[in-house]
Amino acid sequence: MHFSNKYVSAQVIHAPTATVASAASSQEKALREAWNNSQQSTRDVAAAAKIGKLLGERLLLKDIPAVSVVYKKEQRYHGKVRAVIDSLREAGVKLL
Repeated sequence: MHFSNKYVSAQVIHAPTATVASAASSQEKALREAWNNSQQSTRDVAAAAKIGKLLGERLLLKDIPAVSVVYKKEQRYHGKVRAVIDSLREAGVKLL
């Protein structure tokens, strides 16, 4: 998970091959245009929740039912981090 002053992004990495299994970001053209039209922020907790939900849906489409969540030492389980993780759970992805 990465949070900048403007955007939220998250990705799932397949550890054995070091490849990105799936990713979602508020910088994606379709999402950015939809959010700009509705005057929604691309960096708040609500945006993080939407990114988590989108990432969860993409993981399930690729038949990845469970992931292990690893976040940086300075990131705590609250705010945007919690929104992304909870949205993954709600989308149906199991967390290990």
